[in-house]
Amino acid sequence: MKHYPARSRELESSWANPLPVRVQAGISSNEPQAVRLGKVCRYATQVIPKLLYNIRRGQIFVPFFIALIFMKNKISARWVKDNISIVDLLTGLGFEPPKPVGKERKYISMLRDTDTDASFSVDEKKNVWHDHGEGIGGNIVELGLRYWKDLSFPEVLEKIVAVTNSGHLLNNPATLKRQKQPAATARHYHILKIQDVGLNHAITQYLQSRGIWQTAQGRLKEVYYYIEDAQKKRSNFFAAGWQNANGSWEIRSTLNFKACLGHKDISFIPGNKQSLAVFEGFIDYLSWLSENPFAEESVLVLNSVALLQTGIKKAAGFNQISLYFDNDPSGRKASLSFQKALPQAVDRSAIYEGYKDYNDKLVAELNQHQLHR
Repeated sequence: MKHYPARSRELESSWANPLPVRVQAGISSNEPQAVRLGKVCRYATQVIPKLLYNIRRGQIFVPFFIALIFMKNKISARWVKDNISIVDLLTGLGFEPPKPVGKERKYISMLRDTDTDASFSVDEKKNVWHDHGEGIGGNIVELGLRYWKDLSFPEVLEKIVAVTNSGHLLNNPATLKRQKQPAATARHYHILKIQDVGLNHAITQYLQSRGIWQTAQGRLKEVYYYIEDAQKKRSNFFAAGWQNANGSWEIRSTLNFKACLGHKDISFIPGNKQSLAVFEGFIDYLSWLSENPFAEESVLVLNSVALLQTGIKKAAGFNQISLYFDNDPSGRKASLSFQKALPQAVDRSAIYEGYKDYNDKLVAELNQHQLHR
């Protein structure tokens, strides 16, 4: 089994330095371009060997290495369309079809909160999708743009590559040309081990950066796993994990990486039988808990707005319902749908008005506090 040691202090003082590269390299904007270029080259010769050494030792958080590949290789929409399967993307996001229908796979639509009939189809051979409920469809890039509405076009491309673990393909010359072949079959994952948080420095640092280190104790785990592609190539990863009602793991790590190992489902924590607090994701739940450590409400975490209807059914028996959904179009839409189905539900997003979600508010307040210390 692969050992995942903490990152060395030497590594932390090099690539993890929060200062801009131009400051670390001693570059001044007043210097001639040739001088600045020389300093960048000298800085690169110092940092890159350390970086590669620690990658070989398994000390660098893998998504960070993927980010370096992004920097070296500009991801084109055509490359993504030609080399990444929509089924792979949906599997990485935790969506599994109830069953294949002919040449297509049918899913509960992840673009709508009201779909219960598996009206979202994917043609694996053509690598295209169609949402029959909305009358829309397209390629994998168009799906990404609709799923991550708040991200820019380049960020969506990077998300697709990260979720599908396709970063290594960017350095493969065989994939740089337009491919005329069927989409790859879905990658498979295997969980290597699960342990309490606090043993992996990278995961600890990630949870601390989100302001939820204390509330993560006893609620999150360190999940170590590998993903195997169609060529049987294995890539090892680790992340912070939150277990859903199905026993699967919702995982999070740096670079805003999100995925589910297994089938998506809600998470329910019993408490007061009359009062319920509802969240889109566990990061926001833990953020709320850090400010309300003695709260007695039962808690419902959707783990995806695509599970809104499942959440509404679970919440139906509560007299008091507080909604803490994101301050974005999908979050506001989910809140309205929830309130329409259960009028006793109250939108509490005013608590973090001006922020995207509860965690954004928490992180901003922590950063502000550190500035004034």
